[in-house]
Amino acid sequence: MSDTVIAEKPAVAAAQSAPPIDPGVRIGHVHLKVADLDRALAFYCGVLGFELIQRYGAQAAFVSAGGYHHHIGLNTWESRGGQPPARGTTGLYHVAILYPTRATLADALRRLIGARIPLDGASDHGVSQALYLRDPDENGIELYWDRPKDQWPRTSDGSLAMSTEWLDLEDLLKEPAVT
Repeated sequence: MSDTVIAEKPAVAAAQSAPPIDPGVRIGHVHLKVADLDRALAFYCGVLGFELIQRYGAQAAFVSAGGYHHHIGLNTWESRGGQPPARGTTGLYHVAILYPTRATLADALRRLIGARIPLDGASDHGVSQALYLRDPDENGIELYWDRPKDQWPRTSDGSLAMSTEWLDLEDLLKEPAVT
């Protein structure tokens, strides 16, 4: 351990003094610890429709949309046969998967209905519409579509005015099927 002492700043002051991150930065992928790799692949590939890119036996697999090297890594390195974290503990709240159009989000809902995967919730946030559910390992999943930026709700001073309203699933299902 180093003898160097780092002066602690209150988190708010530190956040306010830091320059903004480059706007081109994106979250590229997430790795999830799972108890059973085959069960996880049945959900992510069989239900949601991700493509299996590479598999390392029963230990790990990488899945993506559109041929990217991986959007989601699934592994059993520290979790084979394990249980989900108990409520009241820290960790991942959910993984958000962005769909390019409202019609593709409707397609995701149809897949969930066909597989009898229950929703935890469905919300219209003004900037986006989202479906919330759990994967087989109880990881939180958000499937969402962003409205075009010029349609995002704003206050009179131009700040974002996000909200959480009920998402009409029947209306979402009226979107044309994706072919």
